[in-house]
Amino acid sequence: MESIAVALQPYKDTVGLTAAIVTVVQFFSGVLSLNAIRRQGNTRGFSALPFLGGTVFCLLNIQFGQMLRDDGMIRVNFIGLALNLLYVCGFYLYTEGPAKTAVWGQIGLAGALTAGVLSYVQYEDPQLVEFRFGLILTGLLWTLVGMPLLGLGDILKKKSTEGLPFPIIFLGAVVSFAWLLYGIILRSNFLVVQNLMALALSAVQLSLFIIFPSGAAKPPPTPAKKRN
Repeated sequence: MESIAVALQPYKDTVGLTAAIVTVVQFFSGVLSLNAIRRQGNTRGFSALPFLGGTVFCLLNIQFGQMLRDDGMIRVNFIGLALNLLYVCGFYLYTEGPAKTAVWGQIGLAGALTAGVLSYVQYEDPQLVEFRFGLILTGLLWTLVGMPLLGLGDILKKKSTEGLPFPIIFLGAVVSFAWLLYGIILRSNFLVVQNLMALALSAVQLSLFIIFPSGAAKPPPTPAKKRN
């Protein structure tokens, strides 16, 4: 890794800027998923969790950026926070009937998680909080990236990737790769491990789109009966 870091060092600012840009582009990928929901007319087959998770992750990253005094991180995550809040509202708008109650329950859990972590940050030892908060964000990132794999059983059963948010998964892989390179340049084992794992999870999910079609698998045709 050291040789790669040395080779990429002259491009540090370029790689960092690229990572920030592709992160913002990834935030806009939710528009494609929401548009698919709009065309369908409802949210069946989709989940609000990626949008809620993105909201929580951006909000916590704003707090982390304040701790690090990183204005760039704060600006990027403010954009992500605003967009994900719009996605949650749009998702709720297209949710039908009793399913709205489930969405409210998920919103409540997301709010409780955010409040709990932010409260912890305020009371933790200042000498420990940065590292431990980073661990929390890493765990949340891995959860968000790997979340679509929770439906792996249904995917294998139906032999279909219908409902998986391809734009979010694909751009997530691009973002993870960009931040992986930046972590190597900074010689930050924290960033490298965080994004290497996220990239691996994204690669597993992308492979499902190669193996299975996006639509439901069709049953084999019934053989025609022979006439006597």
